[in-house]
Amino acid sequence: MPTADAIDAPPVIRSRLQKLGLHRRDDLVLHLPLRYEDETRVTTIADAPCGMPVQVEARIIDLSVRPAPRRQLLVRVCDAHADDGVLDLRFLSFYGSQQRALENARECGYKLRLFGEIRAGFLGPEMVHPRYRILADDEKLPDSLTPVYPTTAGLSQASLRRLITRALHNADLAELLDLDWCNRHSLLPFGTAVTLLHAPPPEASDVALQTRSHPAWRRIKFDELLAQQLSLRRAYLARRRKGAPVLASAGRLGRRFEASLPFALTGAQRRVVAEIAGDLAAPYPMQRLLQGDVGCGKTIVAALAACQAIEAGYQAAFMAPTEILAEQHFLKLQAWLEPLGVEVVWLTGSLRKSVKQAKQLQAATTAQLIVGTHALIQESIDFARLGLVIVDEQHRFGVVQRLELRRKGGNPHQLMMSATPIPRTLAMSYYADLDVSVIDEMPPGRLPIRTRLFSDSRREQVIAAVRAVVAGGRQAYWVCPLVEESAKLELQAALETCAALSAELPDLRIGLVHGRLRGDEKAAVMAAFVAGGIDVLVATTVIEVGVDVANATLMVIEHAERFGLSQLHQLRGRVGRGRDDSVCVLLYQQPLSPTARARLKIIFENTDGFEIARQDLHLRGPGEFVGSRQSGVPMLRYADLEGDADLVELAQALAVHLLHADPMCARRHLRRWLGNREELLKA
Repeated sequence: MPTADAIDAPPVIRSRLQKLGLHRRDDLVLHLPLRYEDETRVTTIADAPCGMPVQVEARIIDLSVRPAPRRQLLVRVCDAHADDGVLDLRFLSFYGSQQRALENARECGYKLRLFGEIRAGFLGPEMVHPRYRILADDEKLPDSLTPVYPTTAGLSQASLRRLITRALHNADLAELLDLDWCNRHSLLPFGTAVTLLHAPPPEASDVALQTRSHPAWRRIKFDELLAQQLSLRRAYLARRRKGAPVLASAGRLGRRFEASLPFALTGAQRRVVAEIAGDLAAPYPMQRLLQGDVGCGKTIVAALAACQAIEAGYQAAFMAPTEILAEQHFLKLQAWLEPLGVEVVWLTGSLRKSVKQAKQLQAATTAQLIVGTHALIQESIDFARLGLVIVDEQHRFGVVQRLELRRKGGNPHQLMMSATPIPRTLAMSYYADLDVSVIDEMPPGRLPIRTRLFSDSRREQVIAAVRAVVAGGRQAYWVCPLVEESAKLELQAALETCAALSAELPDLRIGLVHGRLRGDEKAAVMAAFVAGGIDVLVATTVIEVGVDVANATLMVIEHAERFGLSQLHQLRGRVGRGRDDSVCVLLYQQPLSPTARARLKIIFENTDGFEIARQDLHLRGPGEFVGSRQSGVPMLRYADLEGDADLVELAQALAVHLLHADPMCARRHLRRWLGNREELLKA
């Protein structure tokens, strides 16, 4: 049964509109143009510039169908308002009815109003497949620019324009916000802004419209950001209303763990530990994102949070995206906490069935800290008393996976960690439903990693550097090219690289680790590298995060131009873990695309992960940066987080105010922008 605000159109048109996400009148109103065409003026053919969209009026002189080399309709026209000016129209596909209509227009002397680009043809200037209208009499020109909308197959611009015009007449464009407040912040009324964007007057600045800097665009972008902030803030408040285990403890286990460390925590670590401790002691579930640069000590903070949960009589689960990373965390946490009497269990999908069943039984009974991969969310896993979930590299897990782990424990506290620092505007926008803690201080004594750029033609120098590093008693990584299209090709590249290096460096012990190895095989290779039994570890990006070998001081990344900035920064962070100078060599192949050149320049010039993330956001855009298509956050169509940072802050402040002071206004705004799609909120 169609609702009152449903789009009035035939079923076939509605199905095409739905492909564009258009279900209601408000959706049509907010389906804004990509660009505009100026049909408000007519240019004579003689004065029309080539290569630019232009509108002319003409009469048909001649019309013919050319059968070869390809059947096409040719129409010769002359200017309707000037003595000179002849133009050929070429239609490479046409219908018989179209041909007959044009022949009738010639016989009756009707004018054609043509819109398109004029270009040089074999017989003079021509338009290929122009948009045209046959004018039986003098028809007034439009008084506004013609919008060009995003569309889909089977839905013409003309049909979309008619539907949007009708929606604008019937939809509620009432102002929902306080007009005085809008005036103070230079925001046009909503109805004025949206109407102008669908039908701008000819004098409107073309540049301001196209670059979305026009005041009308500013209002639309603000409203979009406000809808996002309201929805995320509502999710945040809803979570706080849910009950969660109160993980209050005296802190004895945490203090014993801290006393066992051979170093003192940094001030930033202590601040973040206190923030998390306060959340865990509250009766509502923590939803906190812990972010910090590579090597800043997030795992220790997570371990202290686990200590608080365990001392309070609950279990903690630690989930990582890959087996190598999960096992690194397990070994580290086991070494730290088992001497303190904590039962730490390792659970991953590659374990033998009998071993896995035994571990599952431990998780359901005595285990206090369970470390693993997505195996932790399998249906066969039950937890005895899950109080805290820690998710490392949280952006690698989808909504469903994070929800499953939450359901396992009956609404446990969640601590999500990311070594991909998130720029402030992005955190404010996409993570407004989370509390965010930042470790912005590196442990003392960490030496900066030097980054070197080498063209592939200088490979011999890089191999010589590897030989020298090993001769000095150190170890090296050699990361193979990233082949996103094919895991098989990536494996082949790793095997070939390993064979080539073994031939070049026959006196060195070279190991190989990649994603196709069984879990126990990966573990054996990594254990040998950690123990110093391997001099050079050839690897795919499975070693991107978490691997911690203090004696490794050289990282070579082959075909560095294929990697994203976050991956390059993460890989570079695998060295520099000890007290010796470390180097990261970015080996690239010419020619470089402009984007690849920009990435390599950024990683070469910067070691601060937050600055790299800021520039990465500028290069890639927010959707790709945070993987928001899988995270469930409503995508921003119009606002730009870099250019509209002031609007993000304004929208966040107003969202908090409206939810407290005028919840009805908040609900109406959300209904206008999201309809029934607020379930898109991030888990």
